[in-house]
Amino acid sequence: MKLRRNPSTTRETVALPGASPSRLTRTDKHPALPFSGPTEADGRLTDEARPRRPTGRLKSAARRTADKTAVAPAAVVELACEDNLDFLSRIPDGHCKLVVTSPPYNLGKEYEERDKLESYLDTQTRVIRECVRVLHPAGSLCWQVGNYVENGRIVPLDVVLFPVFRGFGLQMRNRIVWQFGHGLHCTRRLSGRYETINWWTKSDDYTWNLDPIRIPSKYPGKRYFRGPRAGELSCNPKGKNPSDVWAFPNVKNNHPEKTIHPCQFPVELAERLILSMTDEGDVVLDPYMGVGTTAVAALMHQRRAYGCDTVQEYVDIAFERIEQLRNGTLKTRPMDRPIYDPAKPARAVSTKTGATVTPVSRST
Repeated sequence: MKLRRNPSTTRETVALPGASPSRLTRTDKHPALPFSGPTEADGRLTDEARPRRPTGRLKSAARRTADKTAVAPAAVVELACEDNLDFLSRIPDGHCKLVVTSPPYNLGKEYEERDKLESYLDTQTRVIRECVRVLHPAGSLCWQVGNYVENGRIVPLDVVLFPVFRGFGLQMRNRIVWQFGHGLHCTRRLSGRYETINWWTKSDDYTWNLDPIRIPSKYPGKRYFRGPRAGELSCNPKGKNPSDVWAFPNVKNNHPEKTIHPCQFPVELAERLILSMTDEGDVVLDPYMGVGTTAVAALMHQRRAYGCDTVQEYVDIAFERIEQLRNGTLKTRPMDRPIYDPAKPARAVSTKTGATVTPVSRST
């Protein structure tokens, strides 16, 4: 990658090899944001947008949250309003340490067109092929999906996509279950309250950092009571492995991160993946970035963020969120906030510190 300085501003932009700067970054008219250190790219997109379908009914984002974070000065971000295959084609082989994304589920949402399942899988296969190509040898790929539903019958997308990932030589490390409390209420089957994150690696030698995502042990002071280790702690003092079942609130109307996107996943979900599967300075890619949640999480933790989407409104919101992050005004739901329990509000326990806290609102 080459570092290119835009003469109209004091910012620097990082251009992907072979890409026109106007395609991947905006030539911003705004003055450089005030940082204490050197800055690279946040760019603003040109109007060369190619949305899949008209989105005129989308309105400005509602940004309502409670906690503020600032971005690291040296962070790099590359976002584009463009087809993901075009965007991916300019990324060098093995360039991205982590791919985190949640593709459309082929349900006919406002940002997608419903297609036959076979055609949907063919499109996914082409995108996955490119993601595998750009994935670092020690990298991870996390594909977050739910169910395809037709006439009341469900097809678990991770099940039908499993042979696709295996066909590209990837190795599955976990099938993470993300459990949440809100969603549509079904009348002829049980209401769906979970989705999955399939974690794949390119090799057996992959980046893995457990300590940043440990959660409090159930009995943090428990000790061996006999034998040669009597009196020593029988658990890790840093906390325990969070397991492969994660409980985070999904982003609905009262969630602090809610925007106009109908299927936005929470920052804390992306944070847990980024902290455990990358190191500072690594590139994190989201080829279906929506409103930039993965990019926000990457920048919060000193990673570099690449992403694209075909809906201009979503890309604009992604840039707005990143600017709010850099200005210290972006509000997110932190990983250590407990899930609200109306039956026992005073006994909620922080998932990060283990402290007993009183949740601030019913919506978080």
